[in-house]
Amino acid sequence: MLIARWQIDARFGHKQEVIGRLQQWAQEIAPQVGLVRGRMLTGSIGALEATVVHEWEVSDLAELDSAWTQLAKIPAHAQWGRDLEPFVVSGTARWEIYRVV
Repeated sequence: MLIARWQIDARFGHKQEVIGRLQQWAQEIAPQVGLVRGRMLTGSIGALEATVVHEWEVSDLAELDSAWTQLAKIPAHAQWGRDLEPFVVSGTARWEIYRVV
């Protein structure tokens, strides 16, 4: 099993907006690509307060690759990304993949 962690930093004063939009994405778009076991985290102590993390449990890299391939074909996902852009710090989005031991 793997944990696919997507992290992004909210612009000052916009963290709640980013969280709300990520929650909307988790409810409306993620299930379309098979991402159903997830959770959201935010920076608290020892982490940037502006950081918002979305973690998704996947069985293997093939499952994650399939989800990413499907996302690229969903117009609502592309629009969601454009709508999110004003609320995040450009260049802070990144993926990290962790193996569960």
